Amino acid sequence: MKGLILSGGKGTRLYPLTYTNAKQLIPVANKPVLVRVIESIRDAGVEEIGVVIGQTGPQIREVVGDGSKWGVKITYIPQDSPDGLAHAVKISRDFLGDERFVMFLGDNVIQGGIGALISDFAHNDWNSQIVLKEVENPTAYGVAKLRADNSIEHLIEKPENPPSNLALVGIYMFDQNIWEAVNSIKPSGRGELEITDAIQWLVNAGYRVFPHVHKGWWIDTGKPTDMLEANSLVLEELTPTISPESIIENSEVDRRVTVERGARIINSIVRGPSIIGEDTVIENSYIGPFTSIYHHVTVQNCEIERSIVLEHSTISDIGTRLHDSLIGRNASVRRNDEKPRSLRMNIGDHSNLWIV
Repeated sequence: MKGLILSGGKGTRLYPLTYTNAKQLIPVANKPVLVRVIESIRDAGVEEIGVVIGQTGPQIREVVGDGSKWGVKITYIPQDSPDGLAHAVKISRDFLGDERFVMFLGDNVIQGGIGALISDFAHNDWNSQIVLKEVENPTAYGVAKLRADNSIEHLIEKPENPPSNLALVGIYMFDQNIWEAVNSIKPSGRGELEITDAIQWLVNAGYRVFPHVHKGWWIDTGKPTDMLEANSLVLEELTPTISPESIIENSEVDRRVTVERGARIINSIVRGPSIIGEDTVIENSYIGPFTSIYHHVTVQNCEIERSIVLEHSTISDIGTRLHDSLIGRNASVRRNDEKPRSLRMNIGDHSNLWIV
């Protein structure tokens, strides 16, 4: 069995962070979402993985490499234009051949991995399996209608009157019959080859398509609020560790905090669940729960809570608590005490600014 990760999206809903970085590389609990997907597939026993890439392909190649760091073999599959998930499958034929495969959207975070899914598909004669999750607002998702035997009868995109509360999660299993499906469907109204249309083609053609209803949490990290929620959930699951190569002086660090190699915490309080990255300096500051601070960051004379701070950034002397925030790479957030007092800033497109 092989794995296929779709990692070509621009991530426009995460602007301005994704102007300069692939959305799949934004870290959750100091680990890029794409790496979590790779590890999830590997832990299910799949070692050959194709990664479909688009405009952010060079950044993804730089971080992931050949996959050997995670014990897998990565093959990159360029997608010249974002023509839909089924199109991404279609262009992956040479890599996948006629083997069964699991397809995973590269910006999804799921609790508990996909081992049970792989086992279900391996021990049944199904032609496809899709992961579903009970949601409170099914009108916002693609929704599945099931038959009496629990097989898939129909998939409906964002229905006004949902036939169920079972939403498509973005993880799929296919056998070789998917090739006939993706070659038979036509582009949708938005000009894309939709994976839901390909799955519905399988259903209509009499192939056996069954669901796997996921009981744990699942987050599509498409928006800043989703990233922060995923970060909080993953932090709660971490087994906290403090590297012997870190320095903690005159500080209070509770037992739910992870401190990585080379980090320095001086005259500060750190409450967990939280994680402090490699070679990061926390000085005269408070770091509250559900905060991830990535590597080579400096935080001085600040309070931060339920936030994500990316690498090589500096936050100092801002005079108010920072919370529910995403701070990008190489960012600088500082207090300006010049007279007369005024605001001075550089704000990217699609940014949100609150002044309190």
